[in-house]
Amino acid sequence: MSSMEEVMIHSSSFLLPSIPADKASAYAIVVLNQNLPRFTPLLWEHAKLRLCADGGANRIYDELPLFFPHEDALLIRNRYKPDVIKGDMDSIRPDVLNFYVSLGTKVIDESHDQDTTDLDKCILFIRDSTLNQESCRLQILATGALGGRFDHEAGNLNVLYRYPDTRIILLSDDCLIQLLPKTHRHEIRVQPSLQGPHCGLIPIGAPSAKTTTTGLQWDLNNTEMRFGGLVSTSNMVKGEKITVESDSDLLWTISIKKQDSTRP
Repeated sequence: MSSMEEVMIHSSSFLLPSIPADKASAYAIVVLNQNLPRFTPLLWEHAKLRLCADGGANRIYDELPLFFPHEDALLIRNRYKPDVIKGDMDSIRPDVLNFYVSLGTKVIDESHDQDTTDLDKCILFIRDSTLNQESCRLQILATGALGGRFDHEAGNLNVLYRYPDTRIILLSDDCLIQLLPKTHRHEIRVQPSLQGPHCGLIPIGAPSAKTTTTGLQWDLNNTEMRFGGLVSTSNMVKGEKITVESDSDLLWTISIKKQDSTRP
């Protein structure tokens, strides 16, 4: 079987209150400097590695206690301590930095590097981590990657294309986005109680001469997609399994339902 024929399986089991303990489900979380999705506490609890990208530490410090209004804020801040804070350190507040340093968080100042985003810097740290061995390649979940300034969003989307061999999922309260590399066929396993029905396949990197799907309301059949022409936005999932095959890298996005079941 050639790599073009290999099937890459995608699951959003990390959104479930209890997730499988297998190596394929292992992930690291990166918190960026945007509003925390409501399911952040759940993702944090199960992550193998927890990073804040610069001002993302402010979000953990300020916003995580709001998810637990009946508990002491200091206890929450101690419980949800990042392992690493990394970035150019131009957004993190001094009081937040000092607080986490006092708890033993590792701080990596890369202000000398202005050519990569804070998400880039965190991805490289995770890829080099001893936890990220070939036998247990960590998936990377990035919260706060969507919303806010569009140039920041575009930079985060570009990170998906810079590291196509690393499974990176960008998350907001409303949706997730991930890259489907053209080197594989893709099987996407949907959690219908938590995701959908709205979805999309978007050829941002380059036009697609032929894309074929199954499991969508409006399936594609060797369909051409390009900006200025057809782009599969506002599509809908029909079941729990979607398949995608394309001659171009595509962005897959699916909506996340508004409910409380994603809280630990």
